[in-house]
Amino acid sequence: MQNAKIGLIGLAVMGANLARNLASKNVPVLVFNRTAAKTDEFMKKFGSDPCLQAAYSLEELVQNLERPRKIILMIQAGAPVDAMLDTLTPLLEKGDIVIDGGNSYFEDTRRRSAKLAELGMEFVGMGVSGGEEGALHGPSLMPGCTEKAYVQLEPMLQAISAKAGESGKEPCVTYIGTDGAGHYVKMVHNGIEYADMQLIADVYTIMRQVLGMEPEEMAKVWDEWNKGELSSYLVEITANILKKKDGETGKAMVDVILDVAKQKGTGRWTSMSALELGVATPTITEAVFARNMSTYKEERTALEEVYAELPETLETAAFCRKETFTAEEKAQLLEDLRNTLYAAKICAYAQGFNLLGTASETYGWNLQMDKISKIWRNGCIIRARFLDDVSESFAKQAGMKNLLFSDFFAEALKKARAGWGRVVALAAERGVSVVALSSALSYFDAYRTASGNANVLQAQRDYFGAHTYQRVDKEGTFHTEWME
Repeated sequence: MQNAKIGLIGLAVMGANLARNLASKNVPVLVFNRTAAKTDEFMKKFGSDPCLQAAYSLEELVQNLERPRKIILMIQAGAPVDAMLDTLTPLLEKGDIVIDGGNSYFEDTRRRSAKLAELGMEFVGMGVSGGEEGALHGPSLMPGCTEKAYVQLEPMLQAISAKAGESGKEPCVTYIGTDGAGHYVKMVHNGIEYADMQLIADVYTIMRQVLGMEPEEMAKVWDEWNKGELSSYLVEITANILKKKDGETGKAMVDVILDVAKQKGTGRWTSMSALELGVATPTITEAVFARNMSTYKEERTALEEVYAELPETLETAAFCRKETFTAEEKAQLLEDLRNTLYAAKICAYAQGFNLLGTASETYGWNLQMDKISKIWRNGCIIRARFLDDVSESFAKQAGMKNLLFSDFFAEALKKARAGWGRVVALAAERGVSVVALSSALSYFDAYRTASGNANVLQAQRDYFGAHTYQRVDKEGTFHTEWME
């Protein structure tokens, strides 16, 4: 057996596809799976490739790798990674590199990095985005490690990553930062993904429940939107989803899918980290809550009957009460929806990048927002034309605290605000829940307001707990005896 350049442990779909990707770039890979039958199955399908070899024990894997050894773990996050490291590291030597390509929690990655550093080894927590197809044809890669480790891995990672830019040759991988930085950036990527998906779902809801559009008609709109500033993977697949027919019933596929969405936890981790670091990420968090709400299917069905008839409580504009819309009104509402989706998307990304900035300062990672947005331009789920403008904004306005300060995006937000308000108001009047669109609007309005309502909150805190407050007219800390 010829020494391989890299070992890969874990031959589920992601691991198998990543191994095939490496082999397709002429990188000799030695694969191993805990279940030998899985290894046999993989080699039976793909073993004709001379760059793919198999090992049937960890000892065999380690013995047949070039030094310093490089091993990718593509196994279930959590305890299985720790168990594998406990078994694997005694077989390794100083200078060897272990790469965790799963969706591990960043604090686990920080702990593992410190542990392997004590052994003189390098640990890389690498976010891999793009799903099964990305793993095979080119993912977006987010490696967190020492710069020394990254330099050794860079040629290989650049070879297998997705490519972007006008030339189509810019690798969607860059050095992220030390220890857990790579997995943290991947986590926030997924949090933004949750928000982006929910924003699209909210717009779909208005199209369906307010405008009464059928899936085929909606698909044409989404196809058209995908030609402009909203051009992205998620918009593209939304159009494709709406076109798809169910083979059994002939109905639109989207109409036969139960409205219950599941999750793996990375969006929840993003919200938890935001709460811990004191960063406002309402749209990301509302997207997580929306998935939670979707699981209450039985209760929602029962409550729909309880509240089938609601009395009118507000005197609303005639436009909101209309059951049908003229062609001109419908066209205007669709234009409002397009601008609203774009503006809300800007706010969702602003929240994610704001969280990355705070985490960078907290953990000493020195994250480069322009470079991160560049590697998200292809290969990953949130890939979009929009990210070129995000990257350029961060590059041009050095030290920018939040994407809302971007000169480029400020114009789009100003343009969208009036229609955005009309969309959210119309949804509220019709009793249609659009949690992501409305939370993004509230985020935008709150962030651009110099004098908010926290003075009332702080007065309340001082009233019941003597927590003190600051004044607008002079320096210092003050307390009032409210019950005098």
